Amino acid sequence: MDMKKYLSEVDEEKLKLVLKIKNDYNDGKIELEEARNILKEKVKSLKPYEIALAEQELKEIEDDECRKEDIQNMLELFDGIMDTSRPELEKNHPIICYYRENDAMRKILWEIEDLIQYPVIKNQWLELYDRLAEYKLHFARKHNQLYSILEQKGFDRPTTTMWTLDNFIRDEISDARALLEADKEDEFIELQQTIVDDIKDLMEKEETVLYPTSLAMINEEEFEDMKSGDREIGFSWIEVDNMDEKSEEIVSRKSNEGEFAEELSKLLSKYGYSTDINQKFDVSTGKLTLEQINLIYKHMPVDLSYVDENDLVCFYSDTEHRVFPRSKNVIGRDVKNCHPRASVHIVEEIVEKFRNGEEDNAEFWINKPGLFIYIYYTAVRDENGKFRGVLEMMQDCTHIRNLEGSQTLLNWGSGKSNTIDIEEENTVEEEEIGEELNTNSIQIDENTKLKDILGIYPWLKDEMESINPKFAMLKTPLARVMLPKATIKMMSERTGMNTNDLIEAIKSKIENR
Repeated sequence: MDMKKYLSEVDEEKLKLVLKIKNDYNDGKIELEEARNILKEKVKSLKPYEIALAEQELKEIEDDECRKEDIQNMLELFDGIMDTSRPELEKNHPIICYYRENDAMRKILWEIEDLIQYPVIKNQWLELYDRLAEYKLHFARKHNQLYSILEQKGFDRPTTTMWTLDNFIRDEISDARALLEADKEDEFIELQQTIVDDIKDLMEKEETVLYPTSLAMINEEEFEDMKSGDREIGFSWIEVDNMDEKSEEIVSRKSNEGEFAEELSKLLSKYGYSTDINQKFDVSTGKLTLEQINLIYKHMPVDLSYVDENDLVCFYSDTEHRVFPRSKNVIGRDVKNCHPRASVHIVEEIVEKFRNGEEDNAEFWINKPGLFIYIYYTAVRDENGKFRGVLEMMQDCTHIRNLEGSQTLLNWGSGKSNTIDIEEENTVEEEEIGEELNTNSIQIDENTKLKDILGIYPWLKDEMESINPKFAMLKTPLARVMLPKATIKMMSERTGMNTNDLIEAIKSKIENR
């Protein structure tokens, strides 16, 4: 795809000259004043997208190119020649939302520059870094929405170069927070100005080239269509209206299209063509309607993505608990462009080894304090063994990893408990279960751990405060530290209650429930 077809008429000789002057200036071959004089004489004026096109068409990709590019030098060079003013658009326009987020980020950067002058107050910095963490949504929209549609129009420089800078800054922020949490205050403070400078640099690159080029290449209807995906992923620090008049117009038009489809369906049916929405499809182990298939995918406890044999993303499951953000703009995208350059070689290796039959699966996991993400890739092959693509499965397994002992009673996700034993459903044989499943209770004595009681009766956590007001501590972050070790005896000592009285009170709550 050639990005030039989406732009106004372009003078390629002019672009070659601009790129040569820019490179000569950056390499120190000509002085700033001389470079400016040549540009004013021979170029006269320059649009931001012309810089983007010159980089795309005439320059080889270099490792970490975007991070090394000195945006201030470029702004000095093209001062008075290139228009870098902010566009005037309605506040919910996808591009203006990026500008608004940058404005909010600048306020956070001012706070950082102010705070580094004073002694470190850890909680103050943690609160600031909690807000800074929202920047990930800004990145996620760029990667899944903006880069995706630019790619489809032939402008893949943001995907191949700017994504690397995005991830570099994301990692800088993450590394700094790790230093803060480890109480390495001097190293943490030393890193702050670098982070501020790098983020400012990124925002300048976005606002000088990326956003103006996007406005030149993406039409109004495409921007309106992007809004739903943007809202699905979310925004950093800003509020965005749910629907504006233009979006309502598009929804109305699609509704009319739906009415047309219904009329067409009736017409086809009249002449014997099946268009029944309740038509069932043979799915090898059963028959399902299209609606049922979509509902199953939507309610799966794992996230699925499918890439076909041509390396194109064809499908992802749209679950509410999605681990990483996705939007519909990823559909039809080359899978290599859905990953930063630093990890593309891993993606390519997985696909290639699946394709040639060397391997059939690969697994990864992310293990951090309070978080465990499991990722599994499997080769998809047809009945003849022919490679038909890659299926990715992803799940947040944090809760699963924290499970201990056995859960044999019906406990609802809402915290409600039921005394029906899973035996009564006859899903397994009694001898396979063992005697422990024949009881609805737990032996409670002074050595019983509170976490074991709450594991069976999770609703009891909310009732403990009525036994003794000091059990309000169970609703504080401290409880996560206490619960794994706390026995009835220890809780008795901490609250001042007699051990036997505490045991009887807990038993009474359970029996009355």
